[in-house]
Amino acid sequence: MDDGLADLLHRVVMLLGENARRRTEDTDGLTYSQIRLLGTLEEIEPATQHRLAQALSVSDPAISRALRPLEADGLVRITVDPEHARRRLVRLTEVGRKAFHAAGKPLYDEFRAGLVAAGFPYERYLEDTLRLAEILSPDQGAQR
Repeated sequence: MDDGLADLLHRVVMLLGENARRRTEDTDGLTYSQIRLLGTLEEIEPATQHRLAQALSVSDPAISRALRPLEADGLVRITVDPEHARRRLVRLTEVGRKAFHAAGKPLYDEFRAGLVAAGFPYERYLEDTLRLAEILSPDQGAQR
C-alpha cells in the first residue's frame, strides 16, 4: 500500500474514532473505549487478556485496568484458563453483548451508512483491513 493511501486510511480511522468518542460522551452508558473493547471481544472471544490487548494495540496492564469496571458491571466474565493456570480468559456476558449491541452496533451502522453514502469504498476498506490484520498478526508471522 502506498504512503498516501495508508495516510488517508489512518485519517479516516482517526476521524471515525473521534466522532464516536464525541457521540458516546453525551450518554450515561459505555465510553467509546469500552464499546471498542466489547466489540473486539465479541469478534475473538474467548480471548486471553494478552490477546485482547494485542487486538486493541494496548499494553497488558492497560487491558487489565480497562476490564475491571466491565467485570464489576457484569459485562465481561474473566476466568482462569483451564489449559494454563497463569492465563485469564475473557468472555462477554449476555448483559455485555446486549450493551454492546445497544450502544456500539447502531454507531457502527451509522458510520458505515455515512461512509457508503459519501462514496467511500467501505467494503473494500474492510476486506483490506482484515487481510492486513491477518498478515500482521503475530500468530501468522510465526507460521511463515
